[in-house]
Amino acid sequence: MKENFWRIKAQGDPTDVDHLSKALKINKTLANLLVQRGIRTYSEAETFFRPEKSQLHDPFLMKDMDKAVSRIERAISNNERVLIYGDYDVDGTTAVAMVYSFLKSLCPQLEFYIPNRYEEGYGVSIKSIDYAAENHISLIITLDCGIKAIDKVCYAASKGIEFIICDHHYTGENLPEACAILNPKRPDCCYPYKHLSGCGVGFKLIQALALRMNLPQEMVMKHLDLVAVSIASDIVPITGENRVLAFLGLDKINTNPGVGIASIIKIAGLGQKRITIDDIVFKIGPRINAAGRMDTGEEAVKLLTAEVPEEAMEIGENIDEYNKQRKSIDQSLTSEALQMIESDPEQSERKTTVLFNPHWNKGVIGIVASRLIESHYRPTVILTESNGFASGSARSVEGFDLYSAIDRCSHLLENFGGHMYAAGITLKVENIAAFKQKFEEIVAETISEEQSTPVIEIDTQIELGDITPKFYRILKQFEPHGPENPQPIFLTKNVVDNGNGRTVGTNGEHLRLELIQESTPFEPIQAIGFQMGSHFEYIKTGNPFDICYTIDENEFRGNISRQIKIKDIK
Repeated sequence: MKENFWRIKAQGDPTDVDHLSKALKINKTLANLLVQRGIRTYSEAETFFRPEKSQLHDPFLMKDMDKAVSRIERAISNNERVLIYGDYDVDGTTAVAMVYSFLKSLCPQLEFYIPNRYEEGYGVSIKSIDYAAENHISLIITLDCGIKAIDKVCYAASKGIEFIICDHHYTGENLPEACAILNPKRPDCCYPYKHLSGCGVGFKLIQALALRMNLPQEMVMKHLDLVAVSIASDIVPITGENRVLAFLGLDKINTNPGVGIASIIKIAGLGQKRITIDDIVFKIGPRINAAGRMDTGEEAVKLLTAEVPEEAMEIGENIDEYNKQRKSIDQSLTSEALQMIESDPEQSERKTTVLFNPHWNKGVIGIVASRLIESHYRPTVILTESNGFASGSARSVEGFDLYSAIDRCSHLLENFGGHMYAAGITLKVENIAAFKQKFEEIVAETISEEQSTPVIEIDTQIELGDITPKFYRILKQFEPHGPENPQPIFLTKNVVDNGNGRTVGTNGEHLRLELIQESTPFEPIQAIGFQMGSHFEYIKTGNPFDICYTIDENEFRGNISRQIKIKDIK
């Protein structure tokens, strides 16, 4: 694996930093962190540190919201049969669960539908439209998909079925002929915030419905836990409105989660701690995702719409079992993929990784793509065979626009969609070789040397003595962290272990250190370095070293202590 390059971010303008430091009565390191995040005034800092419901945008600012609300009101008054349709990942299933739960008391003839990953693939399927026609459904509301379903929407129209599309993916040149399309990324939409998750777009829809129909706001706000799970799991920026939604949603998760989320928290062993974005990304989200990866996303929606704790626990335990199966398969496939790379001498010279195995499990290839980037840092596409086509997941490296590169290969593809950092593609098996070559050519000519090297972006350099209780108390208020508001990473030079350091883990693969700085006398600070045991021979003899790290809390047997989590050592 390539050695990490450490890059210190541009520091804030000294005038802005000095102004904020005095206005907020905080030290200049913390003020600098704010300026780096675009915050320069007291009022901007107040908005950042105190997210509130009042900061949410008017949902009717979104293009077609009036049309969507009016069409749903008509469906309710006419007692129409309505289908809530969504993708099988966390974003899709949380969105479906939320809109279904909100509408079911208003619209008695309501159903939900999650396509089968293996039989129908991503997006709107012909099978689902045929199902809707057979069951006299006249309106389909899609969530987290549908923005490119031009032919499918036409097919549905021929059967008398209308669509409301709620999506957040990039649009194509043309839009489907739906009765309403809610997507802040559509070029003609002036909605102030462009980076909502699919569930976030659904949230704006139910928010608008509640306003139009004079329904209690609690009917909307009680679903914020689902929105927070979608934001964390779909890796959308945690800025602006998403920061407000994630903050309020985390509060809901920690104080009064819905029955389904509560069952996952218990099953994941998180019941005794404050849930963070990381807990959603690594513990809660993967369990919800596992249903769609290993069986059907319908199980996830049933869990998230459950109202009886016993029923939720039963479904949750089934999903937990899927997650264990997923882990086993993903480890096996990752090992196979790594062997394929090592056995191909040409791979070492390539700027991309494109692998195909017709027998790989379609449900975990996205995870495998992400795992390969950890060891071979380059844009990666993993393909398997599904319904006679090669179907795959693509993942990118920091700063490289994967979606644009795939778009330039579109003449070789049957279908594709996604974001800058993640995409799904479908192509004919006989086109794999041509795609592999074209994708390599495009990436090789557009990716920079900097984008080809794993980079640790460091916010600023500090001394260990700067990490006071007050400093950490304010630093915690920068949460929730995520894309575009990452957990601050600090650099400290010339630290040493005080002699109590040791390796931990089954094979001594991790470091547990007590760090001091001779230049700054103070109490040692606890540090953990995962997968860094190989450095111990150097460290244990008292040699100085540089670290980049985040500041965290360690919770052990009910005791909470401050610690630093080392990201890299030089």
